[in-house]
Amino acid sequence: MTVHFIGAGPGAADLITVRGRDLIGKCPVCLYAGSIVSPELLQYCPPGARIIDTAPMSLDEIEAEYLRAAAASEDVARLHSGDLSVWSAVAEQIRRLEKHGLDYTMTPGVPAFAAAASALGRELTIPAVAQSLVLTRVSGRASPMPNEETLAKFGATGATLAIHLAIHALPHVVAELTPLYGAACPVAVVVKASWPDERILRGTLADIEGKVAAEPVERTAIIFVGRSLAAEDFRESSLYDPAYQRRFRGRE
Repeated sequence: MTVHFIGAGPGAADLITVRGRDLIGKCPVCLYAGSIVSPELLQYCPPGARIIDTAPMSLDEIEAEYLRAAAASEDVARLHSGDLSVWSAVAEQIRRLEKHGLDYTMTPGVPAFAAAASALGRELTIPAVAQSLVLTRVSGRASPMPNEETLAKFGATGATLAIHLAIHALPHVVAELTPLYGAACPVAVVVKASWPDERILRGTLADIEGKVAAEPVERTAIIFVGRSLAAEDFRESSLYDPAYQRRFRGRE
């Protein structure tokens, strides 16, 4: 018996890897985070699969489902939104599986920030403007931030920030970053990237609070902050410059 942790992507049912889709189709048990995973992904489950929404469940109850499946020698597809490598709450589940000697695999998924960037129609790294992307969040009830991981410290680099799980703290985000990026710095809030009801709010650190107040956002949003979001008059990458010699080009 194996538990297959699968990054289910940002929302759209076709934004899942082929491997992830095929694993769902082979597992007689599927656990999914119903509060944030699109139910359309359940169409890939085999007929008769036992499908369990883990949104109202505790970690102990989820562990019990794994043990039940193990007793029946049934593989489990465990769906988490986005990609498993960040904010997936997979680590504590793996620790419990290892305690019981149960096998597991991890299949990556399309991360929410990537889907949100595609919705914006933007590359987030622009030559000589921003070459780093910081994925971060703010402290919440589920998990506090380490003392050294602050918006102010990340913002001091000038990198593009993709701030997750923080729409409720937008005033704090603006207050922390305005002295570092300037009031005119572009901001974009992408709500439910790739879902049918996807929304995009664009503004600056000076006016984004007002725009969000006019079109309230409760959850499932990413806040992007950085000069790369509106960069237009930037130098082109040398990658495709005719004078740039590289081993795959073979120019004299």
